Amino acid sequence: MIPSPATTRVFQGVASRQQMFRMFDRHAERPKRWDGDAAPFYSGEWFEIGETEHDYMFEVLPPLWIRGSTFAMREFMTGSVTSVFFALRIEASIRYFHGYCDLSGKASVETMRVAIIERESRAVRAMTRQERLEHIWSITAGDYRGYAGDEWPQSARGKRTVILYGGNEGTLLKLLDELTDGETAAKLPVHLRHLPSQIAA
Repeated sequence: MIPSPATTRVFQGVASRQQMFRMFDRHAERPKRWDGDAAPFYSGEWFEIGETEHDYMFEVLPPLWIRGSTFAMREFMTGSVTSVFFALRIEASIRYFHGYCDLSGKASVETMRVAIIERESRAVRAMTRQERLEHIWSITAGDYRGYAGDEWPQSARGKRTVILYGGNEGTLLKLLDELTDGETAAKLPVHLRHLPSQIAA
């Protein structure tokens, strides 16, 4: 299991339409996809999109509901978790976000809204370790990421893995959560590698 924290930014920067659709189901390849409650995999994940992508999603289907500048998708990802789209004023600019909210919790949408504004209003650009790992997972192609199988110790099975390039040593399969700081930096795009670390709230 890799349940998301309460709210987590899973992609840095503004996602393109292709990236947006890919991240709608970041956990598609997980083992036993149709077994158990999938809500913990999705609930609380969010990322930024462009205005064009926001407006496109508004026109795909009639929303489940509209509340001011926020609307929810009629089709649910799993159980009571669905896509919620936000148009938020942050530091005098309107920005657009997608988040997965569990609508069984009455405060989930407001909790997401507040978390996004708080995260994006920080004076200094920084990333938590969790945000770095989630970004790596989001941008890694399916052929280079996966889940620990039966050949791994029992405690690791089902956890996310990524392929690393070890130079003369060839490739190495490693648990995402166990990447060192150096390995994490190497997997990030150049413009994100040297951002300061932010202590998770």
